[in-house]
Amino acid sequence: MTKALAAGRAVVRASDPTTARAASSGGEPPESRPSRSRRDGLVLAGLVALAAALYAAFSLLRFRAFQAGTYDLVIFDQAIRSYSGFGAPVAMVKGVHNGFGPDFSILGDHFSPLLALLAPLYWIHDGPATLLVAQAVLFALAIVPIWRYARRRLGRASAYLVAGAYALSWPIAEAVAFDFHEVAFVPFLTALLIERYDAGRRGQAALAATALLLVKEDAGLLLAGLGFVLLTRRGERIVGGACVAAGIAATWISSRVMIAAFGGDNAYYWAYGSLGEDMPSAALHILTHPWAVPAALGSPSVKLVTVALLVLPLLLLPLRSPLSLAVLPMLAERMLADQFPNWWEPKYHYNAFLIAILVMAAVDGAYRLRRSRLLRRAGTALGRAAAGRLGAELPAAALFTAAVAALPFFAFGDLADPGLYRLDERARAAAAAVSVVPDGALVETVNNLGPALSGRTKVLLWDREPRRAPWVVADTARFSFPFRSLAEQRERVGELIDGGYRPVFRRTGYVVLTRD
Repeated sequence: MTKALAAGRAVVRASDPTTARAASSGGEPPESRPSRSRRDGLVLAGLVALAAALYAAFSLLRFRAFQAGTYDLVIFDQAIRSYSGFGAPVAMVKGVHNGFGPDFSILGDHFSPLLALLAPLYWIHDGPATLLVAQAVLFALAIVPIWRYARRRLGRASAYLVAGAYALSWPIAEAVAFDFHEVAFVPFLTALLIERYDAGRRGQAALAATALLLVKEDAGLLLAGLGFVLLTRRGERIVGGACVAAGIAATWISSRVMIAAFGGDNAYYWAYGSLGEDMPSAALHILTHPWAVPAALGSPSVKLVTVALLVLPLLLLPLRSPLSLAVLPMLAERMLADQFPNWWEPKYHYNAFLIAILVMAAVDGAYRLRRSRLLRRAGTALGRAAAGRLGAELPAAALFTAAVAALPFFAFGDLADPGLYRLDERARAAAAAVSVVPDGALVETVNNLGPALSGRTKVLLWDREPRRAPWVVADTARFSFPFRSLAEQRERVGELIDGGYRPVFRRTGYVVLTRD
């Protein structure tokens, strides 16, 4: 009995995250093994470079094939170009289409001042492709803190598998496939915040949290969620309460004060009509009709599908970790909505806000599962060291295998499509159409051709409203946002011709029109 208790204590020490670093390196702390640390650094740098190259290649191939969109790539391109000229982040295409005017700052749409960090890149290359490459690098950088966190809990080999599972995860793939968004900063900053706090570097974690709050107006919900995690830990509840308060306050100030200060509409993204017309009325409705919350969370049913897809490829392991509490506020923000269906679907970029946290929660869940099993096995004839290694590596290998198995069903499956690498007749016609528009012109363009013109012209979105731009690039062969039907697009071209525009190019449905 005494031997069993001693073995149990040894197992607890070996599986505790504060001592796992030594256990994972054969009993020696990594600092005493400089050659291994250098090797890890080189391998990690290679993984980051490989992931960044994959993301950049995929998004640039889509860009080349005219699969990117004016909404949202040109919005960010115009804003960062304005930043690079030391101006406000004006996105004329957003302001004109959504009725805010041509001098509209995107800080009045989403409060994302951290985007200004990308402005110097436009001094090197001025164009939308710069944002796609920057996003690729930012997504890939999250590999480093995720690896460090996983190494402390599961060991070195498992950490590489976990990093690979993140790199190939479907939320990252879908975000890369949907042009560029401010979410590019989130996986790295959330992973860095969690890893630095876990390592006891609270000051560095605070810096990461501050940067996170500058990514988007609702990023404070992630900080509040991490505060909920700390509230479950003895001795850290004061810090947890501070994080919750700071996150909620930052979200309120950014959403209700800063957006309005930059010319935005505070009610523009209110998407909870089934609960109330504003936050106070929604809160009152929830208090008096609590059943409205589960009803909203489950309708439409695709919301439940999205939530399942977030945890099933991670083998449900996040559900074993309190860290999964961190995603609940932002997940609720999306799933309680009854407008903007993009928010709750398993595509676009919204799930990338959560994926780094969920991967790290899966690591913590695997660690907790391993610890409980080792405690049960302590004192038996089973070789505890072998069981520990097996318990660490099996979940990580399964996570990586699940991520690979999911690849064909999400955006990275398009990498197997030969059409991504060869320009078909439509793509060649698109290239010819945009070449007709002169440099510096003001042009209304169909959604998928705006990115090809944004670097050298002033782009507006071709929509249902007459803008009287000197040039228009239209599409009469394929349905395009923001029209309601292809027939409406064709009618719009007819209206332009009747209004004095003359076609100067027609091919495979693309029509370029100009007026004197």
